[in-house]
Amino acid sequence: MTISNHITLADIHRMPVGQIAALPADQLAMLKDAADQQLTQAKTVSDWLDGAISLKYADRAAECRFEAGKDTGTIRFEDGGVIVIADLVKRIEWDQAKLAQIAENIASAGEDPAEFIETTLKVSERKYTALPESWRKGFEPARTVRTGKPKFRLVLGEEVR
Repeated sequence: MTISNHITLADIHRMPVGQIAALPADQLAMLKDAADQQLTQAKTVSDWLDGAISLKYADRAAECRFEAGKDTGTIRFEDGGVIVIADLVKRIEWDQAKLAQIAENIASAGEDPAEFIETTLKVSERKYTALPESWRKGFEPARTVRTGKPKFRLVLGEEVR
């Protein structure tokens, strides 16, 4: 505990929850405010570091992904004994009006559009890539590929698979 009878955030982890709950409301409010401020500061620092890491490794990750024949996904490379794991998520969006028209075309050809198109009018990426090339071309105007925010993980001293 502190000498001034005010509990600090450094004291909290050594106290039972019941003892913390028994603190006066003003102390709880000040502790919660201080914790929220530290959390905000830590999030800001973490975001800043994520930006720096992305700046440092984005081009190299793109090169490695290109060499692997991948537009998205996870790749790994080393930098000075640190394994860099770079992940770029694929986000697929489907034009609902165009998919509705494609579903009508499939149905009018005597096929069941539910084999390819989910009721929310989206196409799973696995089913899309399994379609014959001629069919995929018909779906392409309704399909948009976006990527998520690149993510990097740095691993010291051991190979991660």
